[in-house]
Amino acid sequence: MSEQPAPAPVSGRTVTGITDSGRSVSGSPVPENTRPGSAAPADTLPAGLAASLKRDSAGLVAAIVQQFDTNEVLMLGWMDDEALRRTMTSGRVTFYSRSRQEYWRKGDTSGHVQWVKSLALDCDGDALLVRVDQVGAACHTGTRTCFDGRGLDVVTGHAD
Repeated sequence: MSEQPAPAPVSGRTVTGITDSGRSVSGSPVPENTRPGSAAPADTLPAGLAASLKRDSAGLVAAIVQQFDTNEVLMLGWMDDEALRRTMTSGRVTFYSRSRQEYWRKGDTSGHVQWVKSLALDCDGDALLVRVDQVGAACHTGTRTCFDGRGLDVVTGHAD
């Protein structure tokens, strides 16, 4: 199943009172932020978090998604400030699609929702760990994780 994008950001949406559709119900208007790395409003993310993020040249940060109770690594996605803000304020995971160049919320079309349980920034500020309660398959191919059946042959090491 292929994930479809979440609705495009709505001009004049707000930081507070965001509904599942991404449309606001209350709060102060915030300018549209539809491109990764674009100048984001000061109140999009907490200032300390925004300053801590080390984004790639496209303005994105890798987001590793892990099942909260089994520690199973489910997938890797990409977030810009707006996708991260949506994830932090909605309880659902939103990514930025590099290929489609738009936001998409996991599970909107497939029903395979990711409910946010916790979020952490790594020590370098260049990766996020999103711990979720995954409903159904995490991978667009229909497998539980994006790594199922895709192991590579390697020489393994061991501690002496």
